[in-house]
Amino acid sequence: MAETTTGNTGRGAPQRSRRPRDGSRRHKVELRLNDEELELLEEAASRSGRARGAHAAELTIAALRGRPAADSAALREILRELYNAAGLVRRIGVNLNQAVAKLNATGQRSGDLVPYAAESIRLAERLDTVAEEIRKALR
Repeated sequence: MAETTTGNTGRGAPQRSRRPRDGSRRHKVELRLNDEELELLEEAASRSGRARGAHAAELTIAALRGRPAADSAALREILRELYNAAGLVRRIGVNLNQAVAKLNATGQRSGDLVPYAAESIRLAERLDTVAEEIRKALR
C-alpha cells in the first residue's frame, strides 16, 4: 500500500467507498511526490475510481510484473463494456422471443420481428468486437 503525505489530513474531503481489506497487505511503503506529481496521481486515481494509494500500488505492481500500467484500467473499461453489452443482449433477446412467439402463434409476422433480429445481429457484432479487444489486451 502506498501513501502520500500532504499538509491536509483529508478530514473535509469526500470519502470514497472502499473495498474490504483482506489483511494480506501488511507492508506499508511511503511515497513522496512533488505538487505536480501528486496532482497527476490524484487525477489518475479519480479517473480509475480508486484511492490514491490503491491506484499507486496497482500501477507499481503492474510495472514490477512487466505489464503496461494501463492494462488494468483498460481491462476494467472493457469489462464494463462487456457487462453493458450482455445486458442489452438479454433485453433484445426477450423482445425477439416475444416477436417469434407471436409469429408461431398467429402465423403473422409482427412489425417488431425484423428490427429485433437486426438489433440482435448488431449486438452480436458488438460482443465480437469486445471479445477481440479482450484478446488483444491479454496478449
